[in-house]
Amino acid sequence: MSLDTTVAVELPCWARRNGDRVTVFEQGTRLELEVCDAGGGRLELLPPKMGSATLAGTLAACEALSNHNSGEVLIVLNRDGWQALEADLLRRGAAQVLDADRLAVFPELLWQLPDLWLPDRQIGFPQVMVAGPHGQHPLRPPKGQGLLYHRYIPWLDQVFSLRALDGDADLDLFHRWMNDERVAAFFEEAGSLDQHRAYLARMAQDRHMMPVLGCLSGRPFCYFELYWARENRVGAHYDAGHWDRGWHVLVGDDTARGADFITAWLPSLMHYMFLSEPRSQALVGEPAASHDQQLRNLTRAGFAKVKEFDFAHKRAVLVRLERDYFFKARLWARPAPDEPGRPLQLSLSALLNSGDE
Repeated sequence: MSLDTTVAVELPCWARRNGDRVTVFEQGTRLELEVCDAGGGRLELLPPKMGSATLAGTLAACEALSNHNSGEVLIVLNRDGWQALEADLLRRGAAQVLDADRLAVFPELLWQLPDLWLPDRQIGFPQVMVAGPHGQHPLRPPKGQGLLYHRYIPWLDQVFSLRALDGDADLDLFHRWMNDERVAAFFEEAGSLDQHRAYLARMAQDRHMMPVLGCLSGRPFCYFELYWARENRVGAHYDAGHWDRGWHVLVGDDTARGADFITAWLPSLMHYMFLSEPRSQALVGEPAASHDQQLRNLTRAGFAKVKEFDFAHKRAVLVRLERDYFFKARLWARPAPDEPGRPLQLSLSALLNSGDE
């Protein structure tokens, strides 16, 4: 399967930036918005000259201005021009009042809203504690079905999406990938079709595990196993938070390897896990201590190394990514700051606490 050809993007509402303009595509309509670069990372989004912008379209435009930036970005809206949407933007938490004349859309807030990325925005599942192998944990909500997440990736000009693996329809693909020599060397699940059918059936019955396919423009190229950390084997090695999640991955398509792809799927997967359960404060992984490249990728993606420990089958490194850091550092946008480690200048706390104008 080749991923060389760009397939038409099909999202209910999305936007693309082209210089000083943003084009919003929503339900078959197209809206042009102008952008004024005010310097220092501040981008003023101007209201439409013709027609009107919807809340979803405005959020999509702000996403387009913050989805691929090496430096910090703050999106500014003139309150007079955006008066019709101000109440909704403030109520949803997408914007904050910057001063008497301006609203500010902070990416660290915008990207925590599920509106643009989750097709099925579920109401929070009640929390009831139940017994588990490593202490009590919350009763887990039902697993998602079908399309779980979608996001336009500007540097690939394709849509990355996540969908729940179908144990029947996706069995042949799963079987082929698991028997690939490269995959089998580290995933260690090579086997017959019947063995893989049974493997997926067991996973379907396990409330703490969720098999997911990663796709580009609808075509699967990688496989993930998402898990709740407290019930997982890793829960025996650290005091997992009640809603901490972890993940395993294999890239089944060799044409979808390299920096452009990993900087698309890795932060998007983290984004999905944080969005789908707002109570999740951290994500963890346990790669082999000998897997230097994977550890480098995870470090660049914001994961901190916590400790080394031993599973029965490998020496592992516990890595952890905190929710607050993911959103404040804008890890979805391939950030490359000029001065790594410098305190953020355009963050919510820096601007609103200082009264900066």
